[in-house]
Amino acid sequence: MNEPYDALLVVSFGGPERPDEVMPFLERVCRGKDVPRERIEAAARRYEVFGGASPLGAAVRALLAAVVDELNRRGPRLPVYWGNRNAPPLLPDTLRQMADDGVRRALAFVTSALGSYPGCRQYQEDLAAARVEVGAGAPRVDKLRLFYNHPGFIEAMADRIAAAFGRLNEVDCPQGRLVFTAHSLPVAMAAASPYVDQLRESCRLVAERLHRAQWDLAYQSRSGWPGEPWLEPDVGDLLCQMRERGERAPVVIAPIGFIVEHMETAYDLDVELAALAEQLEIPMVRAATVGNHPRFVAMIRELIEERMSEHPDRAALGAHGPPPDVCPPGCCRPRGGNA
Repeated sequence: MNEPYDALLVVSFGGPERPDEVMPFLERVCRGKDVPRERIEAAARRYEVFGGASPLGAAVRALLAAVVDELNRRGPRLPVYWGNRNAPPLLPDTLRQMADDGVRRALAFVTSALGSYPGCRQYQEDLAAARVEVGAGAPRVDKLRLFYNHPGFIEAMADRIAAAFGRLNEVDCPQGRLVFTAHSLPVAMAAASPYVDQLRESCRLVAERLHRAQWDLAYQSRSGWPGEPWLEPDVGDLLCQMRERGERAPVVIAPIGFIVEHMETAYDLDVELAALAEQLEIPMVRAATVGNHPRFVAMIRELIEERMSEHPDRAALGAHGPPPDVCPPGCCRPRGGNA
């Protein structure tokens, strides 16, 4: 008989929180990827804009606090831990602490809504590697399912976007153009996963809730070699194309592919893209990520309850239905390679 779940582990990408953590963080992210040193140093300079700290740490802490409060008020009353892939608290250290606290079997909530190698399978590989590093006493960890079409995610994202449109004046608001963004991936990697299909379904469901028939999906934060095909269009290129067509309607940028704020929203959108929009004379407003939105936090509790129930209500919108608890073999392969 399976042991009952006795903890929740929130798993995220991680980011530096002090200047002296920037280079170790970037080196960990780039390990095994043959990234030239000058590119790592160029990436490090972006953190100087924010005093050497990524906004991700504060964002995850706010989410953790909201989840703890939600579970304490409505149950199940589970202890909540936090572990990252690339920055303290690192997953092996967190699992070691969980083992010391007597945790035997935990659920993991990963801050990624979509199926892809970096957003799903790699986190599961990281958890497995961390358990091996900790050893025989490491708790078993089962990842909660993807939630790209869960009502809680869709409603929270729609609310964030509605708030962004509300920052436009009464004349511009009806004419505002909705542009969703998500992290670009190598085309071969994306083809080996449901990433694009799930992403477009999320966008469609959010736009439908907002009663906006017209919307665009663009990609951002490409980091690979110039000759390798990545998902397009780039969001900056999309704005340039709009300007070339003479379009000057305000744009609401909705980073639907990001769950909490981090450098891809704070720098790539709020600094680089905002500067481009100003240059193009296109008014731009950026919607917040779902973060600690109450409906999103309630969704996390619902996913926990679903997994702990013998007869769960597996909430999902649209025709895709709820994703499985366990991904099928061979799903989300890296770079389209073998499983």
